[in-house]
Amino acid sequence: MSLLRRSLATLALCCVPVLATAQGAPPATGQPARAPNPRADSLRAAQRIDAEGRHADARAIFEALIANAPDPAAKAAAQRRLAMSYGYDADCAKVIALEEQVIAYWVTRREVEPQNAHYQEGEMANEAARVCIDHGFLDEAERYYKRGTALGNMEPMPRTHPKSLWDFRLAHAMARIAARRGNAAEAQRHVAEARRILDSDPEMAKAQEQYFPYLLGYVALFTGDLATAEREFLKTTSAMPNDPFQVVLLGMTYEKMGQMAKATALYEKAYAASTGSNPPNVYARTFTKRTLGKP
Repeated sequence: MSLLRRSLATLALCCVPVLATAQGAPPATGQPARAPNPRADSLRAAQRIDAEGRHADARAIFEALIANAPDPAAKAAAQRRLAMSYGYDADCAKVIALEEQVIAYWVTRREVEPQNAHYQEGEMANEAARVCIDHGFLDEAERYYKRGTALGNMEPMPRTHPKSLWDFRLAHAMARIAARRGNAAEAQRHVAEARRILDSDPEMAKAQEQYFPYLLGYVALFTGDLATAEREFLKTTSAMPNDPFQVVLLGMTYEKMGQMAKATALYEKAYAASTGSNPPNVYARTFTKRTLGKP
């Protein structure tokens, strides 16, 4: 381990905030002083330097936070962030292994908070699947989307998330996977199923309808219907302006159309915005950094 990485890990081990204001500096006028939270500061610092490309240094912090977690919840939170770090390397297997550790934590919470625990288990499996599909590991993505659906649907009554939500997410995922495999007919069957599920549950659809144009655009992009892809991604980038992944998809569409100036401008926009620690941000950062030749 380099001297810098040892120093960063030591900061996490000693619970010293990595991101801290100057000592003695008063809070901004009208703003209450924030209570010190060294672990949260270290997590934020690690996520920031991860996005900057300093993955080894970020992982040294994450690993120290895992090793010295005060409780299982804190350990799982750091494991989840470490999983996303390996998403920058397109390391689907490592992401899955770490997300399984987070799932194992939520299994221990089933008795205390059964609805939330099952939901979180499904979310973590889907999160791993999302990293895998974006990097082209389609078999693993399919397996983990199905695992996420199964885990989420184990939620006992009274359910906080309906079966229709998980069914819609799975149909959405299977359509994207089919499109990536070049099977346009199968992709369209899953698109139709996703549409049917949304229409069958208007209450669930209130929050999920916004993801349907993304599905239409994604399937169109990967099956060669670029006019439809452009139309749908113009919708998604307007409806979800803070999602750099949607910006990347619109850029990909223009690149395939041969409109490189538009594509490059969108990739630059996505690169600047992709600082979060979740699958769409991680992939957008990885893709645009490689495409734009960023150091």
